[in-house]
Amino acid sequence: MEKKLLLLGLLRRQDMHGYQLNEFIDNNLALCTDLKKPTAYYLLDQMAQDGWISAAAAQEGNRPLRRVYRLTEAGEAAFQRLLRDNLEEYTPVNFSGDIGLAFLDWMPPEEALPLLEAQKAQAQSRLDEIRAIPAHAGSLGLIFSHQIHHIQAELNWLEYVLTVIEKENK
Repeated sequence: MEKKLLLLGLLRRQDMHGYQLNEFIDNNLALCTDLKKPTAYYLLDQMAQDGWISAAAAQEGNRPLRRVYRLTEAGEAAFQRLLRDNLEEYTPVNFSGDIGLAFLDWMPPEEALPLLEAQKAQAQSRLDEIRAIPAHAGSLGLIFSHQIHHIQAELNWLEYVLTVIEKENK
């Protein structure tokens, strides 16, 4: 649902060909989506079949023929519905690193602590990277703020885990 919403939202802003869409996502929205090019093209084809977007061939100069996508009336209605559904829905987050925690008791603390410290350093590095992004106003700024809050909570939680392990093994 959110990947279609993303593509429809970008096309709502302006008509684009597939490469433009993917480039914009890679350069501006990689923090909030892992939409890959093949998936984007698949969804664009699917949405064209559903009548949500139209695709017209266009050529600029000597460049190859490209399909330029445009939002249709049905696409606008789908965008509005998907936007409301997305904003209303809570999506639980699964942390793949928790699987390792399930077996933490099977590892000596002196080996686990440096591994968890390394994870914490990676999270701190990611937080520093996001904080270095120039401030954005409006809804794009909310994405960065969400990422910052999430990573800060993760860092606090990792500090707690490290403290628990250290206390239990003194």
